[in-house]
Amino acid sequence: MGAPPLPGPFSGERAANAAVRAFVAQAARRGRATSGHHNRNYVLPLTEDMARRLGRPAGTQVTVRMRRPGALPVVIRTWQDETEVLGAVGRLLPHVPQCLAKGPGFAIHSYVEGTALSTVCADDKPLDTLLVKALADVFARMAQVRREALPRLPACWPRNDKDSQGFLRTLAHLADQQIHRQNRQEFGGLFAALGVPEDALLRFAERVPSMARRPYALLHTDLHRANLILPFSPEPPLFCVDWELAGYGDPLHDLATHLVRMRYPSHQWEEVVEAWAEAMRPVRPAAVNGLAKDLGHYVAFERAQSLYPDVLRAAASLRDLTDERSLHAAAARVHGALRRAARPLGLRDIPGEPEIGRILFRWREARTGGHGLHARIRDWDPVHRIAEHPRFPRSAVREALYAEGAAPAGRVFKGTGHLNSVVRVPGVDFAVVVRRKVANACRRERGFLSEHAVLRAIERSRVEVAAPKFLALGTSYQGEPFAIHTYEGPRDIGRPPGHPVHGLRPHEADRLVDQLGALTRVNYREVDPAAGEGLFHSWLSEQLVLLVAELPKESQRLARLLGLPDAPRLRQILARHRVGERRPALLHGDLNPWNLVRRSDELALTLIDWEMAVVGDPLYDLVRHMHLTPTRPEIRDRMFRRWAQRLDPEFTADWQRDWRVYRWIEIVRSAYIDLDRLVTGESLDAPNVRRAVDSYAMTLASAIGSLGLPHRPNPHLPRALT
Repeated sequence: MGAPPLPGPFSGERAANAAVRAFVAQAARRGRATSGHHNRNYVLPLTEDMARRLGRPAGTQVTVRMRRPGALPVVIRTWQDETEVLGAVGRLLPHVPQCLAKGPGFAIHSYVEGTALSTVCADDKPLDTLLVKALADVFARMAQVRREALPRLPACWPRNDKDSQGFLRTLAHLADQQIHRQNRQEFGGLFAALGVPEDALLRFAERVPSMARRPYALLHTDLHRANLILPFSPEPPLFCVDWELAGYGDPLHDLATHLVRMRYPSHQWEEVVEAWAEAMRPVRPAAVNGLAKDLGHYVAFERAQSLYPDVLRAAASLRDLTDERSLHAAAARVHGALRRAARPLGLRDIPGEPEIGRILFRWREARTGGHGLHARIRDWDPVHRIAEHPRFPRSAVREALYAEGAAPAGRVFKGTGHLNSVVRVPGVDFAVVVRRKVANACRRERGFLSEHAVLRAIERSRVEVAAPKFLALGTSYQGEPFAIHTYEGPRDIGRPPGHPVHGLRPHEADRLVDQLGALTRVNYREVDPAAGEGLFHSWLSEQLVLLVAELPKESQRLARLLGLPDAPRLRQILARHRVGERRPALLHGDLNPWNLVRRSDELALTLIDWEMAVVGDPLYDLVRHMHLTPTRPEIRDRMFRRWAQRLDPEFTADWQRDWRVYRWIEIVRSAYIDLDRLVTGESLDAPNVRRAVDSYAMTLASAIGSLGLPHRPNPHLPRALT
């Protein structure tokens, strides 16, 4: 079903097309313009020539709708041709605009005199009760449009016209395909930097619960105040325009999008829902099935998918704006969108507005070269006490910072403490990673050494330890610190790095032990001149006690309920154990699987993320690795044997007696840290954290048993936490 053919006498198709194009061009020059996100609308009277062609009186007002050039794909579209929808809707909603003619990129619609509701009743203002009822009647009329009258639905649509769960899952997949993936090339890295996972919408679809069955209906899906027109005539009280996003599915979806986009004050939501149900019952009684239980699922989806257009529009607005005020306004819009989408998308660790502003700044700089903003990437400040790396001059640093903002999603990795962007720099034959600390990251385990100093010491030592090369350290926009390291993933940086998440292979276990042995030959006094003067085990135990003492009050309270001791009691228990003294060495300190990158040469693994490095007992590094990484008994025994054979006796004396003490300390540490993560929600998106908290019930049982405490908590409590 399309627009009616252009009537009237034509001297030929070419002349007719030329006349229409001339009228459309005139509309763009002289028409009364209103702009939406997707179209520009121009209102003007028909010329005598166009009136004759369209069979309307001369001077009749019409609307010329033109698709906005270069508009971002930020909406879900069921059908591409609005004209076919208008033809079906017009039979039951006669005041809907008619399509009089259409062509490439434009359509001419009939015009009804009236004013948009947005001009007389602003967002967040309550709507008059009579208008609420009139709106509910519009929904009821839409529910009577038969599927046969509508255009053919896409192949992905649920086959059952009452499958509410299937419809919501389809919406989530369409949002991922039509909005997220369509914009991924330009904006994917921006979403990754903001902490939005690549598969956030797909995971939302997987979590959609069972819902009541409701018969599908015609949906408008974009009923906000600017699309509701109050006509100057007494009837009807209002009508809808802009049907290009119309769809067919669960009518609760239309109600949910309307509630969110109309920006009703919260106290009016109940009134609108009741009016909708009252209008629906006489015409489609099954449409209100499960209303109270299921409406929230659609509201959650609306807030989840709205994150993407809100961020896209905020970022795109900065292309042509050059002042700091615009940047702050865009950061505020993005922060609000992230907060609204956090719960439905399961987002954690939402960055604050200042950090979002810096992320947007880097994204913009990569595309504009800093034009117009006084604080440019070229003004970065190096830390002058750090010598320039011979393979990476300071001019390359600037290029790396420009490339950082344009890094695609697959090259942006957000961990528990750092945002890492992998880039290539012209004239440099290796990839680098720009590392920035996550502003609101809350790490209970503290680092004690400077990561850059540790990496420089390893490089100078020339030992066989595969670690990143430290290249640069400095501050950029707003004094934000950054570091640049060599990238240790695949040479093809489009492929993700591999990690031994299921445990080490035999040859990897051997090579890791060899590298730990090589670390003992690094001059640790370069990074910690006072190291080795105290008892490492005593220091380690006291650090654990301090960690427990500094936990938030809610985490401490729940720890007591679960049977874990407070800090003073823990200090007493830890003091019962002693380990032998061994010669200290430089330790990595956090050898979890995601800090080990697989490689194809004889070294097998690269050790990354050295921010937890410390000087201490080499046995501790090996045991902590076994605690953090799934380690089969035969691999554990293999590593211990090789470790005892390859390292000098001064590093391995009495290890058979002492290794279980370190393992016990790590189990107890995990019981507190993982509990705190469950309470605060910190870093739960990180894969190593997610795996740890998923097995918290086992960790807690092991910790309480090893502490020798008699108390046993309610077995359902730790399971409920996860």
